[in-house]
Amino acid sequence: MYQGIRISGFGGQGVISAGYLLAQAGMMEGREVSFFPAYGAEMRGGTANCSVVVASEEVTTPIVLQPDTVIVLNEPSLAKFEPMVKPGGLLIINTSLVNSKPTRTDIKILNVPCNEIASELGNAKVMNMVAMGAFAQATGAITIDGIAKALPKVYKKLKPEVIELNVKALKRGAEYKVN
Repeated sequence: MYQGIRISGFGGQGVISAGYLLAQAGMMEGREVSFFPAYGAEMRGGTANCSVVVASEEVTTPIVLQPDTVIVLNEPSLAKFEPMVKPGGLLIINTSLVNSKPTRTDIKILNVPCNEIASELGNAKVMNMVAMGAFAQATGAITIDGIAKALPKVYKKLKPEVIELNVKALKRGAEYKVN
């Protein structure tokens, strides 16, 4: 099993922390992982993306040039990262902020209104967890339970009720299926 993932959005959307969370969950599930963040100088509001690899075999590079899965959380990320998805791969789109439609027909598409779901749950900051839940369910690369167990390790200062809210967001994202 090898899953190369690219997550992209604006700084402040939890792109980097979501990638780190996936890597931590992968390690806790006994997988080989790599995590490689990249963001502009602006941080909050600038472009942010990260590469994550979750694999059953040794990971030889943290760079993911042709990801199995791309998660786009904002409009500019669709144009930049859709072309990178491996043929037959998966593109997860935050339809709350991405109005354009993907142009490729050789990939699977999973549309998830991440911001709307986070708002329904009462906290806009959990929108990245909605995307992570959709990813986990669609790929099987990591389990929802694995991500939930990694939450307190990655977000050490979160109160138990906020961890619980993040788990709810993961589960809501997992309800969405590939079109």
